[in-house]
Amino acid sequence: MVKLEDIQNAYKRIEDFIHHTPVFTNSHINRLAGAEIYFKCENLQKTGSFKIRGASNAVFMLPETEAARGVITHSSGNHGAALAQAARWRGIKAYVVMPRNAPEIKKKAARHYGAEIVFSEATLESREAVSQKLIDEKGLSLVHPYDNPNVIAGQGTVLLEFQRAVPDIEMVVVPAGGGGILSGTAVYAREALDNVRVFGAEPRLADDAYQSFKTGIRQPQRPPVTVADGLRTALSDRTFNIIRRYVEDILLTEDEEIISAMRMAWERMKLIIEPSSIAPLAAILKNKERFAGKKVGVIITGGNVDLDQLPWLETSSPG
Repeated sequence: MVKLEDIQNAYKRIEDFIHHTPVFTNSHINRLAGAEIYFKCENLQKTGSFKIRGASNAVFMLPETEAARGVITHSSGNHGAALAQAARWRGIKAYVVMPRNAPEIKKKAARHYGAEIVFSEATLESREAVSQKLIDEKGLSLVHPYDNPNVIAGQGTVLLEFQRAVPDIEMVVVPAGGGGILSGTAVYAREALDNVRVFGAEPRLADDAYQSFKTGIRQPQRPPVTVADGLRTALSDRTFNIIRRYVEDILLTEDEEIISAMRMAWERMKLIIEPSSIAPLAAILKNKERFAGKKVGVIITGGNVDLDQLPWLETSSPG
């Protein structure tokens, strides 16, 4: 299990490298939700997502002999770019295994930060197999996107920083993909804060975390069809065990609700936010009674969007 001191030490390790991202509110969204919502804008973080926190903490903690051989991960994009940047800071090589159908902007970002990209099929099994082949060939250290205690500890620093800006926050809603940010948030909330309840938000078309949480048995990944590409991964045993112990509930949203919330955030908040990151707002608006009158934190996890593939364009084009 990741402990509070792991998160506190991670923050000391990475704070000089990351942005201390702002917290925004919006009166229109507050009125619509019937709650005070505070958005922690990790879309404005270095590499465009919260992933740099966990990646840099894990890379900085590698022993010199392991780091010298390089690092590898498999990622749909954000963690890959973050690992590449963290590796660049340490002066080592980074390899990123990406599914062929990953958004082009995320492929470009990983290359921009210096990663060597190796492509796989879209399934988790394919990503892992390609990664393992490179590990065996080159002796690389795997920095898993979420099934790594040092990564989880780094992600937990988001709430550490968030709570300093909004000390009386009552609830926090976090996207539920592989569970790294949700796990780190839940650990920090349980061990450092009094009475702060943590919720996950997940698309119904990728509801393995919801099904796992409700049944008590970790469920496999569903076919990756949701618009929220960053939430297509399944929980690991590690993240599942943390989530089932510390998280209040997992809330489901439809893709149409995610797209609507994403467009609202762009129009009302003037922020570029990717679909995976806005699932918490969609969940709040769908479950207003659970959040009514509360001070609610939302972690906007990333803003790496392919501007040529905006999800509402397909439904708004003429004809």
